[in-house]
Amino acid sequence: MTTAAFLLGLTAQVLTLDQAVQTADRAAPQARQARAQTEAARARVTEARAPLLPQVTGAGAYQRTTGNFAPKPGTLPASTPSGPSSWTTHNYFNFGLSASILIWDFGQTSGRWRASAATAESVADTERMTRLQIVLGVRTAFFNARAQKSLVEVAREQLANQERHLKQVEGFVEVGTRPEIDLAQARTDRANARVQLINAENAYAIARAQLNQAMGVEGSTDYDVADDNLPPVPGEDLGTDALMGEAVKGRFDLRSAEQQIRSQELTLRSVRGGYWPALGAATGLTDAGTGLESLTWNWNATLTLTWQIYQGGLTRAQVRENAATLVSLEAQRDSLRQQIRVEVDQARLGVRAAKAATVAADEALTNARVRLRLAEGRYQTGVGNIIELGDAQVALTNAAAQKVQADYNLATARAQLLRALGRR
Repeated sequence: MTTAAFLLGLTAQVLTLDQAVQTADRAAPQARQARAQTEAARARVTEARAPLLPQVTGAGAYQRTTGNFAPKPGTLPASTPSGPSSWTTHNYFNFGLSASILIWDFGQTSGRWRASAATAESVADTERMTRLQIVLGVRTAFFNARAQKSLVEVAREQLANQERHLKQVEGFVEVGTRPEIDLAQARTDRANARVQLINAENAYAIARAQLNQAMGVEGSTDYDVADDNLPPVPGEDLGTDALMGEAVKGRFDLRSAEQQIRSQELTLRSVRGGYWPALGAATGLTDAGTGLESLTWNWNATLTLTWQIYQGGLTRAQVRENAATLVSLEAQRDSLRQQIRVEVDQARLGVRAAKAATVAADEALTNARVRLRLAEGRYQTGVGNIIELGDAQVALTNAAAQKVQADYNLATARAQLLRALGRR
């Protein structure tokens, strides 16, 4: 098994379209990066929720200190006698446990939490859209490799025909029924066919390297691509208006934009909560003393009300900023809807044109084969000449390449339509 086959998980040296897509899902750097970004966004949701939950802190301290008393200004001398200073030190232990909770802040913290959750959903939808884009890239690269493989077959067929023509011309020249110039032309045509085969094989190798890149695989290109194709897309013959309903529901990037707008609305609501106070509660328990056997405990409870009465217009400016950002996100969403419509329309028209081109290419290939057969017959009977035979061979080669291109265009147009509709 080759290195590429091992990396792709293949049991044979033929890569199918499904295997290529599955490999990209696992190995493509863009897919791994998108998954990591989604995981990070979901972690930030937990971070944003943390301030809504009770906060508990434990602390312990040991201190070795002198016990000299230093009176403060304003204390009564009679109640605060001061003795001589001494370097005598004492142990001091202090243990504490405190807990606090936010009771209400007019939606500032809860708004940030819900906004973070909406952002995480937006990032998850972006990941899904990234994976669809990766699938499109893999399919396009796969169909390009398949087309190059078909062009190799066309070049081999052309070379085989030129070899056969050369043998025929050699026989005719040997018996004197054809001039020497026909033999020179036949040898030139055979040499050109060899060059075209070399170029086609090189293009196929490059296409497989590009396919490896699209899949996120670093390995050999010593494999063949299967002759896989995409079946007709359900609804591909419908109009743009009929397809837009599905695209609006299925496009993850549009859903991501909607979630961004939802997140910004929640953020704006949270910022507006800054106009109002925040209410919190805290409690603490301490145990302190000069010896572990003689600690003294104390307990306290606190209720706090904090109100940022004036911050130099900060809250008002934040509200304006977030409101403007919301308008911007809504405009981006509307622009994206228009772009989706263009993509659906282009993909639908691309499929329609490619299907018509495929039918015409089939007809042209059939006629080119008939023309070559007739030209070969005319040349053998002495009615035709080497130029007519060469022109017929070129026409067949061009028609075969045109058929390959038409098949490639149809396959990629269907892949683009699937992506435009948000389908896998």
